Amino acid sequence: MKKRTVMLFCAALTTGIILSSSLVTAEEAAAETVEEAEASEDEADEEEADSEADDAETTDGEDGTEETSEDEEAEEEESEDEDEENYETGDASLDDPRNGDEIGENELLVVSFGTSFNDSRRKTIGAVEEAIEKAFPDYGVRRGFTSQIIIDHVKKRDGVVIDNVTEALDRAADNGVKNLVVQPTHLMDGFEYNDLVNEIGQYADAFENVSIGEPLLTSDEDFETVAKAIIDATAEYDDGKTAICFMGHGTEADSNAVYDKMQAVLEDMGALNYYIGTVEAEPSLEDVVAMVKGGDYTRVVLEPLMVVAGDHANNDMAGDDDDSWKSVFEAEGYEVIPVLCGLGEMEDIQALYVAHAQAAVDALK
Repeated sequence: MKKRTVMLFCAALTTGIILSSSLVTAEEAAAETVEEAEASEDEADEEEADSEADDAETTDGEDGTEETSEDEEAEEEESEDEDEENYETGDASLDDPRNGDEIGENELLVVSFGTSFNDSRRKTIGAVEEAIEKAFPDYGVRRGFTSQIIIDHVKKRDGVVIDNVTEALDRAADNGVKNLVVQPTHLMDGFEYNDLVNEIGQYADAFENVSIGEPLLTSDEDFETVAKAIIDATAEYDDGKTAICFMGHGTEADSNAVYDKMQAVLEDMGALNYYIGTVEAEPSLEDVVAMVKGGDYTRVVLEPLMVVAGDHANNDMAGDDDDSWKSVFEAEGYEVIPVLCGLGEMEDIQALYVAHAQAAVDALK
């Protein structure tokens, strides 16, 4: 079979969804238990180190941050200086970092892990922020990233300043914000989401009201909405001979179960040629290859099950290294089509984040 690789960028879809989200008041956030944090600390450190190690190469973590020593961070920065990027990520000036003052009494802070791929950041995280801004004209929409390495890399390379969560919360407090709503773009309720809730809890006395929206995949309805979105986004490839594989990040937290659940939801919808795998956990690439080989397919479409199409999508999924998803499937004799489209580009996914933010706003009333 002749192998062919095609790189595509997806167009956004259009639907609207109104779903529920959770309220976490400032007092409730402050009451997050120390025992829960300690119970996951060892696992979190291991996962966070993996996630941010990728991040030093301008990646897009999904659910974890690194806590490295100052020496390790210095070594990473020195390595970046010596190994300049040999690829173009887009014009950083087209993206709005949303770090301005004069916020007003109401703020909606959109928190993401982040990515240094400029075009993807604008088309995914930026698009989610724009959708939220349009839906909530009475709120000042601001941005916060959890990955300090990404923040530092973008600042050094492009001169663009993005607030980390602490800086964004301090900015809100200094601007006299009274009602703070935080909407994460996290995929799941994992280590990083819980870290965010705990950090916001430390600002319990800085605002009159605080509400935190839920991650993307929370309710059964969320899973069905996202499943339908990815099916619609790849419908043009569904010809009976194509396996459509989505690559998630993966985590050592219990929340990694979202990937198995998404697989089950897709199967319940009759999307039997759709397969879910992860980079860092299970199902692994080997698991996905085995499932695909069990069917009668001649072609494989690859797409990230991540908010952004950053380092993992461009390199681990669509790269030319022997161990990339593309290369492994090509070695098995399949025609491979990588689709570099983050979930955040899809308008129905944006609408789902808006719905979660709406429920968080409504909880303040």
